[in-house]
Amino acid sequence: MFADPARLWGDGIERVLEEAFRAHFRTRIIGGRVMNVRMPFAMNNERSMLLDTRLDVVGGGKGSPETLWPVIDALLDSEDFARYVETLSDGREQVIIFDLQHRTWESSRDFMLIARMRAGLYPGLPHRPHVLVSGNGVTEADVYNYLYSVGRVGVDCSGFVWNVLAYVARRSGVDLGRLLGPSMGVPRGRDPAWYAGTVFFNSRNPNILPVDARIANLRPADVILFRGPDGQMSHSAIIQSIDFTRGVIRYFQSTDMATQEERGVHESFVYFDPARTYLTLCDPSHRWTKRRESAFIGETLCPFVNDGDRFRAFGELGGGRVVRLRVIGQLRFGGS
Repeated sequence: MFADPARLWGDGIERVLEEAFRAHFRTRIIGGRVMNVRMPFAMNNERSMLLDTRLDVVGGGKGSPETLWPVIDALLDSEDFARYVETLSDGREQVIIFDLQHRTWESSRDFMLIARMRAGLYPGLPHRPHVLVSGNGVTEADVYNYLYSVGRVGVDCSGFVWNVLAYVARRSGVDLGRLLGPSMGVPRGRDPAWYAGTVFFNSRNPNILPVDARIANLRPADVILFRGPDGQMSHSAIIQSIDFTRGVIRYFQSTDMATQEERGVHESFVYFDPARTYLTLCDPSHRWTKRRESAFIGETLCPFVNDGDRFRAFGELGGGRVVRLRVIGQLRFGGS
């Protein structure tokens, strides 16, 4: 899947960020196909609005690759997953119905249900996603659906950003949790990742530096924050590199508001005019490649077409912003 990061990025911080990103992927043979399994997106109670119970996820969305991959591997090695793969490979069109509350799935070949799905009349609920499958074999999207719905395992946006920053710091011999724990209010013995949510990155904590969002000011490891309709920051991503010659910003994030192939941890790009780096990320002339789509085909569409629309949204409340973790900005890698 990936070329050697040192060959692509040298020995600077871009390479270390790339290594942290790749830790969220594994290559496996599933259903006779070589697949790149990505860490799913997962957030506590994301789909619990119609339930009286919580829908917690493994690790609370704050787990690290080291703690989550053994859980994912066990799921993919389970008899239930083998039965799921066999069902999706039986050559018959059908609807897979997931039950997030009970972490189960079932298959329906009901003609009327299939017809509704084909017509775009989505019958699912937030906690009961419906997926129309061809029966021609399992795909990477099908694997994601199982891990997300049955496994309830993955990492949310800020959990992923913390994983990346913690990895970058660790490569320089810095324990980010131990260093920042006191200022984050982390009780003794608790995982700092639980306290490093999007609110933390948008806080007035002296460890967080606001960054003028003009492209010329951006650096790898800067955190991009996207504002929600309530005025609070609701999503975070992290910049991996800025190519000032070609005019490309590459950034990483974890979200299920993406195309079927990208849900979970993935890369995204912003294309800008290299002669106009004085413009901010909010400028509409930039081209953001990341499309925002519903997590399951047929669900209510996202209000924003792409990440650029989302970053510029709610301008009356301040719009998106960029911040930098002070200690990360002080680290040095290779020739950086």
